[in-house]
Amino acid sequence: MMKIALAQHNYIIGDFSGNKSRIIESINLAIEQGADVVVFSELAVCGYPPADLLEFDSFIINCKEAIENIASHCIGIAAIVGAPSFNPKLKGKRLFNSAYVLKDGKIDSLYHKGLLPDYDVFDEYRYFEPATEFNIIELNGVKIALTVCEDLWNMNQSPMYSNSPMEQLSKQNPDIIINISASPFSYDHAIERKTTMCANALHYNIPLINVNQVGAHTELLFDGGSLVINSRGGVVAELSFFNEDFRVFDMDEVDNLPEYSFSKTQSKEEKCALIYNALIMGIKDYFRKLGFQKAILGLSGGLDSALVLALAVEALGNDNVWAVLMPGPYSSEHSVDDAICIANNLNVKYDIIPINDTYNILIKTLAPNFNGTSFGIAEENLQARARAIILMGLSNKFGNVLLNTSNKSEAAVGYGTLYGDMCGGLSVIGDVYKTEVYELAEFINGEKEIIPRNTILKPPSAELRPNQKDSDSLPEYDVLDQILRHYIEDRMSKDEIVSLGFDKDVVSKAVHLVNINEYKRYQTAPVLRISGKAFGIGRRMPIVARYSFYQKKLNCLY
Repeated sequence: MMKIALAQHNYIIGDFSGNKSRIIESINLAIEQGADVVVFSELAVCGYPPADLLEFDSFIINCKEAIENIASHCIGIAAIVGAPSFNPKLKGKRLFNSAYVLKDGKIDSLYHKGLLPDYDVFDEYRYFEPATEFNIIELNGVKIALTVCEDLWNMNQSPMYSNSPMEQLSKQNPDIIINISASPFSYDHAIERKTTMCANALHYNIPLINVNQVGAHTELLFDGGSLVINSRGGVVAELSFFNEDFRVFDMDEVDNLPEYSFSKTQSKEEKCALIYNALIMGIKDYFRKLGFQKAILGLSGGLDSALVLALAVEALGNDNVWAVLMPGPYSSEHSVDDAICIANNLNVKYDIIPINDTYNILIKTLAPNFNGTSFGIAEENLQARARAIILMGLSNKFGNVLLNTSNKSEAAVGYGTLYGDMCGGLSVIGDVYKTEVYELAEFINGEKEIIPRNTILKPPSAELRPNQKDSDSLPEYDVLDQILRHYIEDRMSKDEIVSLGFDKDVVSKAVHLVNINEYKRYQTAPVLRISGKAFGIGRRMPIVARYSFYQKKLNCLY
């Protein structure tokens, strides 16, 4: 049939020179290895997702110039490269999300994406016109059903789209399916992606090539895991996860290659490994792509900051991470000891800067206004904000990016201080529930103790008042996190959650806290997305609203 090279790369949005060089290097490598075609991912030339950069004519012109330059290197080989293209018609959106077929030194043909996702983190209808006509392309006598990402995601019994590009393409008797993709990571999405791709190959009884993007673009993480699937729907090759990769396959041999078996269930260990590697990649790419090297964080002696420190050191190296211990009037001695212990375990620089004097000055300054009131949340938050002032001062002076250490459970219910412990340039574990924080800590300590045992075992506390524990204000995390998952990920109503056996008052409180703290989450750092529904661009809720979530779902909407 033909030899096809899969080029799985980590692009930078808008870095046309760098992206183009990476693509041309792979074209040359594919020629050296005797490939007939080399395939790149969706919107590879500009990086995915380019968002409102697509509204600038100069950005699209840069895409076109890069494509033309790449095409000039396609002599004796064809390349399939993702990039936007102008819609020549006056009606509709001005752009298509396209797959360019390059050969003989020029642009040979174009395929336009037909199914444009506009759910969760996707917003492609904002920019692109959906294609309505689909035709196979032919290279070296091989008929190819060329598709772009979502075009193959219409296989279930309740399809989201009324159109099916692959159904139209199948009527033209293709020999192979090629799918270029930018499929974002969540810890259970790789299984779903493999299942969907395998279902397409099996249904149409032809081999399938899927090339996915890898790397982090702010909060969106892409895991790679590009696939080669035989005509029986069996996975015969899977490229690296969280790393760039390049491999050539002889499509005449694909149906004879041994199949990879994969489970549609996931163990706790597998889930932790995926989340861990995704977060490492997310931190690393955020710093690398922005041109930063060094991070700073507040190290409290608690589990969340300990986990973020361990992740940051793995991503950036211990020389590039600075931990600051800021004990206050209610900090326990063991918290300082635990913080020093993990800093020493990881061999990172740390400083101890007590906040007592800063806090007392603030209290004294506000004393005339606070006169006659009792100690409460305002005094607690002043401690958190004093710490933020210190961290931001050090960040500004020395150029270290402040890492936020709040977890998803805290962010969900507003258990954090705006402009205090919610400060930071990047929220590392803002999509990791507290119960998952414990799981990751155990995972990290798998071979040797990095996070002190006492840090894991002691009751979590913000230490902003005497003998404070999180459980004073919140349900136990093993209960709270289940409720939050049902509400945030599953979009269940309070009645539906209660029907699962949860206490009605506990559910009502948790949901109420999620709703009233939307304003806080609007003002926080970007959150590395590791689940199917993270706070940020994929969850858009109004700040000002009056809606009671007691309603049950309708059996029929019409």
